[in-house]
Amino acid sequence: MNEEKRPIDRLLEIMDKLRAPEGCPWDREQNHQTIKKDLIEECYELAEAIDMGDDDMLREELGDLLLQVVFHAQIAKEEGRFDFEAVAKEIGDKLVRRHPHVFGEVRIDNSEAVLKQWDAIKAVEYSGKEGAAQRSSALDGIPRELPTLLKAEKILKKAGKVGFTWKTPEAALAKFEEEAKELEEVIGSSDEAAVKDELGDVLFTLVNMIRLKGYSADDLLAATVRKFDERFRILENHLKEQNQDWDDYSLDEMNKLFKKLRNS
Repeated sequence: MNEEKRPIDRLLEIMDKLRAPEGCPWDREQNHQTIKKDLIEECYELAEAIDMGDDDMLREELGDLLLQVVFHAQIAKEEGRFDFEAVAKEIGDKLVRRHPHVFGEVRIDNSEAVLKQWDAIKAVEYSGKEGAAQRSSALDGIPRELPTLLKAEKILKKAGKVGFTWKTPEAALAKFEEEAKELEEVIGSSDEAAVKDELGDVLFTLVNMIRLKGYSADDLLAATVRKFDERFRILENHLKEQNQDWDDYSLDEMNKLFKKLRNS
């Protein structure tokens, strides 16, 4: 194998060899479906690397994600459908086509106008695709397997583009308080369907409020989970060092100790 090749060419050559008859048995057995979960997992690991701010980890995870793209492209190439070059060409063409203010004569000077232009160009592109007539809802185009919090944000964003959403975080907060009151009225009842319905409404309106503030509900929840994990472990280690157990404290006492250790 020629080590002087460009890194991307070398990577494509490595994948080709791994999938060859004399290559790796495991790699040869894979298909789009069997490695789909790996692609999803690598996306989350990359997101974690971004949150960690670790360049070494970020570089490694970007490489792992690129491997998944190369792997899927190689499978398609072997089946005579398309190859990595076609993938790269298509995304390059799309970027040029959707940025006429950079690669053409259009003049745009703010991000909001760029996004509106992007959506308009995307709508024209999609209208010419097969099956467009069957997918005419403003909510179309959201992946079925998208994590639910992200899907909620996408749906709210798409609904907002046609005006069907609250305009400000304050308006969304008022709706959240309304939904919370409705939840309070049923939370102690035996009507599980009503309780679940109201819990869902509260969560959905909270996601919308977060979105209108310009944040990601998924990112905020992930940060809070990490924070809780770290603080819980501090409490756990403290109990071990004191030869104590969870049963030695009431819930109220544990919360007070939790806050004390958190602020120490």
